[in-house]
Formats: sequence, structure tokens, C-alpha cells
Amino acid sequence: MKLGTDFKKVLKQIEEEKGLSEEIIVSSLESAMVSAYKKFKGGNHQTEVYIDVESGEFSLYEVYEIVEEVNNPDAELTLEEAKARGYNDVAAGDFIRTEVFPEDFGRIAAQTARQVIIQKLKDAERQVVYEQFADKIGNVISGTVFKAEGDQILVRLNDKTEAIMPKEEKILGEKYLAGSLKKFYLLDVRQTTRGPRIIVSRTHPGLLRRLLEVQVPEIKDGIVEIRNIAREAGTRAKIAVSTLDVNVEPLGACVGKQGQRIRAISDELIGERIDIIVYNSDPLKYITNALSPAKIVRIEPLLDQDRSVTVYVRPDQLSLAIGKAGQNVRLAARLTGWKIDIKVKEEEKLPTMKDLFMDISEPESGSSAADSLFDDLPAEKPRKKDRKK
Repeated sequence: MKLGTDFKKVLKQIEEEKGLSEEIIVSSLESAMVSAYKKFKGGNHQTEVYIDVESGEFSLYEVYEIVEEVNNPDAELTLEEAKARGYNDVAAGDFIRTEVFPEDFGRIAAQTARQVIIQKLKDAERQVVYEQFADKIGNVISGTVFKAEGDQILVRLNDKTEAIMPKEEKILGEKYLAGSLKKFYLLDVRQTTRGPRIIVSRTHPGLLRRLLEVQVPEIKDGIVEIRNIAREAGTRAKIAVSTLDVNVEPLGACVGKQGQRIRAISDELIGERIDIIVYNSDPLKYITNALSPAKIVRIEPLLDQDRSVTVYVRPDQLSLAIGKAGQNVRLAARLTGWKIDIKVKEEEKLPTMKDLFMDISEPESGSSAADSLFDDLPAEKPRKKDRKK
């Protein structure tokens, strides 16, 4: 029985276009045709199929085991039955294969082969997509927004591959217009029965980290290290950096000449404000840096609370330290891992003359506090001129 005159040509085409090996396709076809024959024949037969790749012809065999007592007539024969079929050199426990040529099965076999090839192509394409993107988890990829579906955004990564951005991975306030090209953080790739499910994000701190690696060669080369990132996507982020190279200023390297490097990243993230601060192994100095641009007067660790500090600032620095809706102090706390309480440190004034002569208690009989200082002094003696009179 023949699968088709162009069978070898079809195999070659699939092998080249889809990356499927000839062995995988042929093996899958043989297994599928075994299942198809069992459905066609009925019963509980043991069946084997062998395909000749060069000719496209296939051979179908029913397999029987030689037994002393038959329990399954579709797959077992007694020694006498086997000899009656012409198998004289057999013994109990042997297997014989009888080639069969069932009518109409050639058409069924061809249909089965077609279905198997189509399914294998789908499986192969899904596997290729999975392997292609599974290796890129944690990296930045470019994609084109093409559809909003409920609360999630569908992103086209290439001609045949789509990704999903769930609601929680969208930047609040960002517009996702069809056809707009954006950069995304590849969050996850999962195998499903319908193919790979690719999840991307615009809010993940990893997106900011990867964009920095692209814009700042010193980070990519390992000269400057990103120690931590605290981010509220679309509005503000704080990044702690450090370096062991005394000839490199990490803050300047990240910001770039006239702020070009950090501005390029901010533009990609719809104007997100990015604060670069220098990491310090001393937690109090680290917290001071993290609260930038506010100027700190004093920091006091709270001994009765774990990883907690009280930070004192001048009145004119209070709003900067706390930030809009508490964002600055909130990000600083997340960046450093410390609980931060902001308090105002009042200006210390030098005492005035009035302060020096002011008595705490209320003076008696309406006399002033200054007058009371002279109560015990002797009376002034009369002048000579007054005595003559």
C-alpha cells in the first residue's frame, strides 16, 4: 500500500522548513497508522506498521503470540493454529507477523498520514517558539501592540508569535495604541495545550535594569554594579549603584553627559523620573543617599525596633524628604530595606537680651523682671550739691 508518489519530497520539505527530522515524522506516522488500523479493524489486535521512506509504501502486520491456551484470539494463536497457517518452526512464546492488505485501509492510512503531518507541524512550530523565547526570560524584547482584549494587551513579537501583557503589568496611565512599538520585559513562557503562553511586562524592575545595561556600557561590562532597584512604574524609581574602580564615578556613568543616558531610559518609560544614588555599606549613609534630593540633618537608629530609623530634616526639606504622596520616603525604604520615619529638626536660635533678662515666673506688683534684678542693690547716695541745700 502506498501513501503517495511525492512522500519523500514532502518529508524533505517539512524537514527543511520546520526543522523536523525524518525519523520523528516517520515514527509518528507509523504510530498513528497503528492506532488507525485498530479502530478500523476493531478488537484487541497487536499491529505493526513499517514505512519505506524512498517509495512511500507501507506494510501492515498483525502480530500473534504462540500460546498453549488462547485468551485473546485477536493477538494469540495455539501451536496447532500457527502450523495450520504455515508456521512450522515455532514454539510457545514465539511471535509471528502476518502481513495484511485490508480493503479501504489505504485511503484511511493516507488520511491519517495527512492529519499526523499537520499535527506534527503544529507541535514543531510550538516547540520552536517555546525554545526561542524560553531562553530569553528576564531579557528585554521589542513588540508591537496590536489589540486590547479586556484588561490585557496583546503584543505581536514577530509574524507568528504573540504575547500577553496582563493588567497588573501595564504602566498606569500609559496609552497602548495599536501599531505602537515598545520594549517589554519577558516575564514568563509557559507550555500549554494551545501552544506557548508568553507573558510580558512594562512595570517589572527588571525592565529598568536591562535598559540601564543597554544605555550604560559600564554596567554591561561589570564596572558599575546595580545593587538594588525600587520602582513605581511610570512615575518614579530609585536605583542604587556602586563600583570598585576608583577611576569611575558610578552616578555620572549612569546619568551620562548632560543626562543623555538616563533621559533615554526615562523617555522609553513615559517620563518616569529615575534617581541614581550611590550605595554605601553603612546603612545610615545609604539611607541618607536614598532620601536624595532631600538634605538630612541627623539619623538616629531605633534600638527597640529592628531596621528602623528616625531621620531629622530642616522644615524647608520636609516636603522633599517625604515626596509627593510619600513617594520619596517610600521608595527609599524599599530600596534600603529600612523603615524610615521623617521628623522636623527645628532651627536652634541664639538667646537674645530679652531672653537673658526674662524671668520664668510672673513679677510681683507690676514690676518688670529687669527691675527685680536691682532690688537688693544699695540706694544711691545724695550728691554733694544736694547736701548743701
